[in-house]
Amino acid sequence: MDEQRDDKLWQLAAKRADFQRSLASYFIVNGFLWLIWWFTAGRNGHTGLPWPVWPMVGWGLGLLFQYMNAYGGGRNDLVQKEYDKLKNKS
Repeated sequence: MDEQRDDKLWQLAAKRADFQRSLASYFIVNGFLWLIWWFTAGRNGHTGLPWPVWPMVGWGLGLLFQYMNAYGGGRNDLVQKEYDKLKNKS
């Protein structure tokens, strides 16, 4: 069962697997950050914006771009669509 693999699909699968690993890391690490915050400042009636919000937002934006690259189509997909449009007009 030695079948030839499609390199484009393999690269897409690798991007999606990387995103899934990053997402799991995001939840684990941010969960620990919130626990640290809770045990150091949160239980004492801390007012204001908790500091773990900032890593969540920054890392979350990075994850958003990674998601769009893996699932929403990347630059190459847009180039292919435009090429197909131009080809069909000719």
